[in-house]
Amino acid sequence: MPTSIPAAGTLPWRVSEHGLQVAMVHRPRYDDWSWAKGKLDPDEEWAPAAARETHEETGLVVRLGVPLPEARYTVLARDGSPAEKVVRYWAAEVTGGDGRLVNEIDDVAWLDPRTAHDRLDYARDRDQLRALVRHHQAGTLTTWPLALVRHAHAVPRGAWKGDDDRLRPLDDSGRARARTLAPVLEAFGVRRLVSSPSERCTATLAPYAAATGRRLRRHDELSEEGYAADPTGAVLRLQKILDRGRPVAVCSHGPVLPALVDVLVGLTGDAAGPHRGRLVEAGADRLAKGEALVCHVAGAGADARVVAVERHLP
Repeated sequence: MPTSIPAAGTLPWRVSEHGLQVAMVHRPRYDDWSWAKGKLDPDEEWAPAAARETHEETGLVVRLGVPLPEARYTVLARDGSPAEKVVRYWAAEVTGGDGRLVNEIDDVAWLDPRTAHDRLDYARDRDQLRALVRHHQAGTLTTWPLALVRHAHAVPRGAWKGDDDRLRPLDDSGRARARTLAPVLEAFGVRRLVSSPSERCTATLAPYAAATGRRLRRHDELSEEGYAADPTGAVLRLQKILDRGRPVAVCSHGPVLPALVDVLVGLTGDAAGPHRGRLVEAGADRLAKGEALVCHVAGAGADARVVAVERHLP
C-alpha cells in the first residue's frame, strides 16, 4: 500500500468588471501553472493548511468557501518509493494580504476560467476549476459559514464533584481539541461566536475567541437545561442566525444539535446531493464531541440555502 501524503490548497476567486477570475500560481522549480497548495504540517488539519499554504505561496489572506473536488495522484516519497498525494481544495475569497510572493512561487495570475483552463499544466487541476464555475453559474459560490460545534470532551458526569452540571469543565483532551479547533474556525472566517452558557461549551470556543478578540455570546436556549424546558428556543435562535447571514460558530450539546441539524436539512433542497446525506448522518450521530459541522450557506433569511457541508472531526 503506497504511503499517503496529505496536502491542501485553494482556488482564490473574484468577480471583476471582466467577470469571474481565478488565481493561479507558477512554480519555477517545475515550470508549471497550478493552484496554490502544499503539504500539511505535523498535526495540522486540512482547512488551516489550505489557508496557510495559500498565504505562503501568494501573499493573499483567504477565507475558505465551498469545498471543491480533491485530487489524487502518485508521486515519489523522499525515500524514492511511490506515494499517493491527496490534495483537498476549497474555493476561497481574498480578505487581505499584500500579494508579496515569499515561498516557491515566482508569479500569480488572475485569469478568466477559459484562459485558466488552457494554462493549467495538469488535467487533474481542471476538475476543481469546473466545479468552481458550476457554483458560480448556480449562484452558490458566494456563501457564508455556519459551523455547528459540539462541545469537546468534558470531565465525565460521574467524576464531577460539583453541584451544578453547567459548570462541568473540559478534560485535558477536550482542552487540546478546543485549541486545534481555533485554526479551523479561522480558516473559514468565522466572526460571530454563539454558545450554550455551560462551561464545556464556552471553553470549546474560548481559544478562538481569545485569539481573535471576538465576543462570545451565551444563550440559555442552547443549553441542555434550556432545551429540555423549551425545545423551540434553540430552533428560534438558529433562525435568527440564518436571518443575520453572517459567518458564525454555534456551540451546543448532543441532545440539542439534532434539532438544529433538522432545520438545516430542510434548507438543502434536492440539489445538495451528498451534502444532504452528510447532514442527516451528522444529526443521527449527534456530532462527535469536538466536531465542527461546517455548513456553507448561500443567502439569508427566507432565501438561505445550504449548498455544501463538511464534517471536521477531532
